[in-house]
Amino acid sequence: MTATATDHDATLERILAEHAGMPGPLLPVLHAIQDELGFVPPAHVPRIADALNLSRAEVHGVISFYHYFRTHEPGRHVVHVCRAEACQAMRSEQTEQHAKQALGVDYGGTSADGVFTLEPAYCLGNCAAAPTVMVDEKLYGRVSPERLDAILNDWRNR
Repeated sequence: MTATATDHDATLERILAEHAGMPGPLLPVLHAIQDELGFVPPAHVPRIADALNLSRAEVHGVISFYHYFRTHEPGRHVVHVCRAEACQAMRSEQTEQHAKQALGVDYGGTSADGVFTLEPAYCLGNCAAAPTVMVDEKLYGRVSPERLDAILNDWRNR
């Protein structure tokens, strides 16, 4: 079930109230919004800017600078493929290309069925078991293209 704009507005107002008076609240506010909604709706940028006494450009600049923040609703599950050096040394490029092909998207895209959003990661901290993939909060090591297919099939119906 997709949340309505009214639900998003209520979430934004609650988060802004929770962070009122906090020094340097922009990043904590953006993280809280994305944690709850899965993305930072572009329509919220003016309200965030006003509440934090920042310009819209400052808020937009932070959202667009950090790869973590999304401005569109993600799929039911977010797939992160590690692109750090240890994973690359273990041929993560094969897993990366397979993920793009299997999901039919590039990084930042959501599969046509709305199940998966593909995102790059620049280190998942699982270097000893490279290449690494994370689906939502579950980490997988030694992920080959074939193992990735099994992982995606397992998550598809969750």
